[in-house]
Amino acid sequence: MKELIPDGKLRVGVAFAPSPSPLFVVKDKDGTPRGVTVDLGSELARQLGVEAEFYVAPNTGELVDALETGKIGVSFMPVDEERKKRIDFGPVYFLVESTYMVTQASGLKRVEEVDQPGIRVVGIAGTTTIRASARSLKNTTITAAQSIGEAVEMLTGGKADAFALSRDSLPPFVARLPGSRIVDGGFQLTGVAIAVPRARPDALATVTAFLEKAKNSGVVRNAFNRAGLEHLMVAP
Repeated sequence: MKELIPDGKLRVGVAFAPSPSPLFVVKDKDGTPRGVTVDLGSELARQLGVEAEFYVAPNTGELVDALETGKIGVSFMPVDEERKKRIDFGPVYFLVESTYMVTQASGLKRVEEVDQPGIRVVGIAGTTTIRASARSLKNTTITAAQSIGEAVEMLTGGKADAFALSRDSLPPFVARLPGSRIVDGGFQLTGVAIAVPRARPDALATVTAFLEKAKNSGVVRNAFNRAGLEHLMVAP
């Protein structure tokens, strides 16, 4: 227990975006975070018998840093090999396909069409999505934005043609930009999982048992539903 809550409080890192997803939370008018990962963090704290304190970051790269430095004790984010060198992952609760949202002016329709000279691609700094996109792009490059809001502003402001993000997170932004679309196909399929700092076996065992039980008991399903994500599937 001391590995997860060394000071008697569960510090949970969550990522913020303008629209909710199984990974991203939104904020109420008073700044309080709300969403799937808030519900899961709150339930974990309840089961541990402690208070949950939420650290809200603009991207999951910042959450990796916060885990590594001990600023937070648990978080949720996509799994990738670079992150496994720095933090430990428990069970996956959602599978995401990374793809692109593109502007009407770009004329792009398929994922392979994005990789051409002159196409301006934007992604979120420090994320598995931007790393996977960069690996797949041979004829153009990707620019890092610090938040989803900044990336969307680049699209709407005519400073980018394509935005790399998970497919499930993109529809609300497509609705805000007339003529934009999500391309056919993707460039990465990965899982979103619970995560803790490296070399804390008791903490990892605790969050692993919690999330497996949460998936089997319907806690994760209910968190999806409360966030308006009834159409998305919980990972087995």
